[in-house]
Amino acid sequence: MPQEKFIEYLQYEKRYSAHTINSYQTDLRQFLDYTLEHYDTNDVNDIDHQLVRSWTVHLMEKGLSTRSINRKISTLKTWFKFLKREGLVQHNPMQKVIAPKVSKRLPVFVEESKMEMLFNTVEFEDGFVGLRDKLILELFYATGIRLSELINLETINVDFYKSTIKVLGKRNKERIIPVSNHIVDLIKTYIHLKSKDLNEYNEEFLLVTNAGKKLYPKFVYQLVNNYLSKVTTISKKSPHVLRHTFATHMLNNGADLNSIKEILGHANLSATQVYTHNTIEKLKNIHKQAHPKG
Repeated sequence: MPQEKFIEYLQYEKRYSAHTINSYQTDLRQFLDYTLEHYDTNDVNDIDHQLVRSWTVHLMEKGLSTRSINRKISTLKTWFKFLKREGLVQHNPMQKVIAPKVSKRLPVFVEESKMEMLFNTVEFEDGFVGLRDKLILELFYATGIRLSELINLETINVDFYKSTIKVLGKRNKERIIPVSNHIVDLIKTYIHLKSKDLNEYNEEFLLVTNAGKKLYPKFVYQLVNNYLSKVTTISKKSPHVLRHTFATHMLNNGADLNSIKEILGHANLSATQVYTHNTIEKLKNIHKQAHPKG
């Protein structure tokens, strides 16, 4: 059977994991069940691109996501390449099959009014812990840095004179991010309280836990989630949402895309352009509310 030879090919030549092979088997079984039920055939030479397209439409009507459908199409492409290589089919119908486009998810972000509420009305503890929490939130929102970049931010990376911080991003690429005088003053006060309130602490890294240890992802994630829960009901409340919030608010307030790209440390402008969709959605809402025929 072609299917059995194909599975052996995935297992011994491609060396795919058992989980991946199981996914391929499931996709193939579903496809062949469809061809048998709707076209009364399981002969691979009877399968053409129109049959595959009809299966794609069938999957869409069943409510499958575009990503799931594309994975199944990928399975068929791999399968037919194998069949062609083995001389089991004369034509590859998948050459005429175009996978449906995956719609980009708009980045989730917190509204500006909610961020103002977070910093102006939410109460933070007195002393080191409260100021540390506020500084973490302010740094995320003011610079758009990643979780890993914040955790690894060293005290010597803060330039108080130039009002900048140096972060180590992906692919060990360093970048300099400007910060406001307000952030600089916050860092100075935080460092003073850290030395005053903690008996021992890691001096290398700027931000530390209540016990003076280097921060870790779960600690920061829970901290951000806890504080954002006080001001917003959005489903995601993570450090990365604050990165999205920074970029969206910058764009909404007139910053150019290239500047945001540099601050975020994106390798390509295409990664930054996703934030323009949020801006367009905002303009659509304004137009709808303000225009007589909106």
